[in-house]
Amino acid sequence: MSTEKNTPDFSETSMPTQDYISRVLGYAAAGITLMIGTIVGYFSSNILLVALIALVYPHLLQYFTRSFRTRHPYGTRQILIHGDAILCGIMLALIGFPLELTILFIIMINTSFIVVGSITAWTFCVISLFIGAALGVLGFGFTPAKEIPTEVFIAASLGVGMHLAITAFNSHRQARDLMRLKRKYQGQVERFQQLSHKVSKYISPQIWESIFSGRKEVRLETQRKKLIVFFSDIVGFTALSEQMEAESLTDVLNTYLTEMSKVALKHGGTIDKFIGDSVMVFFGDPKSNGTKRDALACLAMAIDMRRHMQILRKKWIEQGIKVPLQIRMGINTGYCTVGNFGTESRMDYTIIGQEVNLASRLESSAESGEILISEETYNLVKDKIMCRLKGKVEMKGFSQPVATYQVIDFRRDLGANPSFIEHDSEGFSLYLDTQKVKSYDQDRIADALESAAKKIRNKIIA
Repeated sequence: MSTEKNTPDFSETSMPTQDYISRVLGYAAAGITLMIGTIVGYFSSNILLVALIALVYPHLLQYFTRSFRTRHPYGTRQILIHGDAILCGIMLALIGFPLELTILFIIMINTSFIVVGSITAWTFCVISLFIGAALGVLGFGFTPAKEIPTEVFIAASLGVGMHLAITAFNSHRQARDLMRLKRKYQGQVERFQQLSHKVSKYISPQIWESIFSGRKEVRLETQRKKLIVFFSDIVGFTALSEQMEAESLTDVLNTYLTEMSKVALKHGGTIDKFIGDSVMVFFGDPKSNGTKRDALACLAMAIDMRRHMQILRKKWIEQGIKVPLQIRMGINTGYCTVGNFGTESRMDYTIIGQEVNLASRLESSAESGEILISEETYNLVKDKIMCRLKGKVEMKGFSQPVATYQVIDFRRDLGANPSFIEHDSEGFSLYLDTQKVKSYDQDRIADALESAAKKIRNKIIA
């Protein structure tokens, strides 16, 4: 059984009742007018039968159409109003179109047309009226009516006036009820918006938006997608927690997570979860700009977070926190399983897989202030971001050592004379950060470079 039948709305309950009352009054006005006209001898005795039919017709119509109104309320209403228009036209043709009665009955039936609503519906109702008049003329012929008696005109006027008054009253009540419903539903919408806003704080904005827009179904399902996975945490946070009061520590942590979340959302990252001071973010779901662009967005976020920590450290020092807090970050790219995990009553939208574990291991292997990325991520961003090969690292859960790269910065931000020099081609690889070269290593590095240059020149001459 549908919801519409269980909980009828305004149009399915009050409108048919108002239509029924309006139809009864309209046909009563016509029937009484015809009866009085017959009594005073203006109409022939045959018209009396038409008057009796007019009085009974709306009640029979209400009884025989109730099942159709329940299943198709709007369609039934349209059909019945067109039927009324055709019958009105036939009746006017039958009585010879007396001017005063024609004007009064057209005003009355036209009021019912207007209540239907749209200009299109009104136009078709007027057409139905003319069709009825044409059918009446064809069926009964046309004999111009004589001047109507005063009694008939008064009866018609009173009947039409009563119909118009009741119609106006019903329209006013309908408008009042609609305003009441509007306020009711507006309040429900506002409560729904407030509730959805509260719920949105527990899930990533991208996931919330995809669910409420209908693009994602809330059910247990997953898919494989190539994602860029990011992990970060605060170096030495455990030690700091032992030195600070719980309230102060909570304030520091909430400030840090709030600021890092703003940075993540600014770059389009999907925040998966917070685990203490750790932050897990991924790019590529539910929206993706392509793996390369997703990787660049993730690296831009990481670099932005590292810079933002300088602002936070200054703020915390002013608050009396002397420990210079640093973050470390790990980023990996690969195919992960993403979707809803859990039960039908409690789900968590997250990602799992070996590539997620590798991103976590990279973060654990990074030093303070360092962004460590995997080789696949490096291959996606190396033309835009300066990185340095840090070497292969043994990681728990991986049988082979993993090549890691240290992120320096965007190439565009390194200036015209960067301290970092990189050149990579077949048979030759150079990574040089002059700011990190120790004084006691300078001569040895210079000798190595001169020796390499001499060998290359000798090969060219040969």
